[in-house]
Amino acid sequence: MVGSVAIDTIETPVGRAEGVLGGSATHFAVAASFFAPVSLVAVVGDDFPEAERDYLASRGIDLSGLEVRPGRTFRWSGRYHEDMNVRDTLALELNVFADFRPQLSQALRKSPFVFLANINPELQESVLEQFADPTVVACDTMNHWIASAREPLEALLPRVDLLVVNDEEARLLAGEQVIARAARRILELGPRSVLVKRGEYGAILFSPESVFAVPAYPLEEVFDPTGAGDAFAGGLMGYLAATGERSEGGLRRAIVFGSVLASFIVEDFGGQRLRTLTRDDIDRRYRQFVALTEF
Repeated sequence: MVGSVAIDTIETPVGRAEGVLGGSATHFAVAASFFAPVSLVAVVGDDFPEAERDYLASRGIDLSGLEVRPGRTFRWSGRYHEDMNVRDTLALELNVFADFRPQLSQALRKSPFVFLANINPELQESVLEQFADPTVVACDTMNHWIASAREPLEALLPRVDLLVVNDEEARLLAGEQVIARAARRILELGPRSVLVKRGEYGAILFSPESVFAVPAYPLEEVFDPTGAGDAFAGGLMGYLAATGERSEGGLRRAIVFGSVLASFIVEDFGGQRLRTLTRDDIDRRYRQFVALTEF
């Protein structure tokens, strides 16, 4: 997992959390760690709390790729609207993350499953070049990179097995408003599959041969959606890595497990729910998910 580790301050209609552990790499790695060994590649400042590092290590996460540099850790502050699909960034301090240029160890270069989080596509490409022969490569992106770095992003896509984007990002990348048409256009750019996240409406997997849709798990209350997409990807990739699945059916099961992890992380602020989560909790909700969609 290559991405960011951050310190977040989050406001939602139901509360506020200040100085909590965040970042795409964090939420992904914790979610994936329920299924398979995961290595985290990121950078933090020398102000990064030792207790948070201990927590990540307690999950069995390999931190050999977590650089510590002089300076402050990446910080983000955001406020969610009543419609929690909408949020405003109040403050963004890249700090040591601004010059993040990871050089992977020989051990990390042999990783069979690779997830490139939402970072500059040129950086994603330079990291991907360092892996020996990955079995599955998945990546995320965002509107900023689609608009400002489209050429390197499109150059990267043919090397990607699974592109994970939300519906707004899919529309922007494809120049199409209808999601199904947008996904088909994105597939023409080269990725093997496209997974479109739709928040409280679930997710849709598009491949050249098929379409698979899964709903979001119905929750009565959402405290904090921060990291839901990263936990989703972590659960998905963790399951694939644990099982070695490459089939369409395996990917569909992985998506359901990803949806399960996303449903848990939103139940508390800053990924706190994952700290008390057990594998039994995950399997129980997975069975509930299957019952929910069976007919």
